[in-house]
Amino acid sequence: MNNDARRPKPPYPSQHQEPPGRTKSMKPLPDHGEQTYKGNGRLTGKVALITGGDSGIGKAVAIAFAREGADVVVSYLNEEDDAQDTAKWIEAAGRKAILIAGDIKSEQHCTAMVQRIVDEFGRIDVLVNNAAFQRTYASIADITTEDWDDTFRTNVYAPFFLAKAAAAHMKPGSAIINTTSIQSRQPSPYLLAYASSKGAISNFTAGLAEMLAEKGIRVNAVAPGPIWTPLIPSTMSADKAAKFGEKTLVGRAGQPAELAGAYVLLASDLGSFMTGAVVPVTGGEIMI
Repeated sequence: MNNDARRPKPPYPSQHQEPPGRTKSMKPLPDHGEQTYKGNGRLTGKVALITGGDSGIGKAVAIAFAREGADVVVSYLNEEDDAQDTAKWIEAAGRKAILIAGDIKSEQHCTAMVQRIVDEFGRIDVLVNNAAFQRTYASIADITTEDWDDTFRTNVYAPFFLAKAAAAHMKPGSAIINTTSIQSRQPSPYLLAYASSKGAISNFTAGLAEMLAEKGIRVNAVAPGPIWTPLIPSTMSADKAAKFGEKTLVGRAGQPAELAGAYVLLASDLGSFMTGAVVPVTGGEIMI
C-alpha cells in the first residue's frame, strides 16, 4: 500500500448528507489544491466554463485553471456557499470569476450560459463537462424513471447541449473535456444508472473528437476512480462512505486536487496531440 501520509485514508468519520451535498460538512475536508497548486501560465488568456465548478473535481480544476491564467465561469446548481468559495480562489489568482446558477438538464439554460460567456468575453476556449448526478440502488426495481432521466439528462444530455452550443463559438486550439469514470468500464451494480451514463460519455467523447477534428477542437475525457467529493456522503450510505476508496492500490480515495493536472494537460498545448482520449486517474484501478 502507498504510505503517503499527506492524504487521509479510510475509515473516514461516519457521515451522510442530503444531495447534492456541501463541502464544508465533509470530514475530512477535500483538498482542492487551495494551498498546493502552482500555475505556470499554460492557459494564459483562455476562457473556461466548468460545470459543477463549485465543489469536488470541478472546484479543483477551477483553481488550477485560474492559476494557469484562465478566466473561469463556474456553473452550479444551487450550492451558493461552495460556489462563492470557488470564486474567491479564482479571483485570488488574479483572474475573473463568473458564477452561473441553474439546472444544466435544461437545454435553454445551457445555451443561454454559453451565449452569456461569449457576450462577456468574446470567446470560449475550454469547456469542462464535469457536473454529475449519482444515486445508489440495491436493485433495478428501486430505480425510478425520474432518477434514470435525471442521471442521463445531467450526465449525458447536458454535455451534449453545452458542447453543441460551445463548439459553434470555439476556434482551433480549443478543448472540450468530459468527465467520465472508471465506472464506464468497471460498472458497480449499485451505481447502474450512473455507470451507464458514464459509458455513454466515453463514447460521446470518441465520436465528438472525430466530428470536431477538422475544426481544430480537441475532445478528451478524464476517468476518475474513487474521489472524495460531496457526491460520496450525499449519495452513499454512511458505512460505504466510511470505507470509500479503500480497495485502490494506494489504499484511499483520491483528492480533487489530484485530478487537476489531467485537466490542465488536456486544456493546454501540453495536450495538443491528444484527442479522443480517456485519461484514467484511478489510484491504480485498471481501466479494463
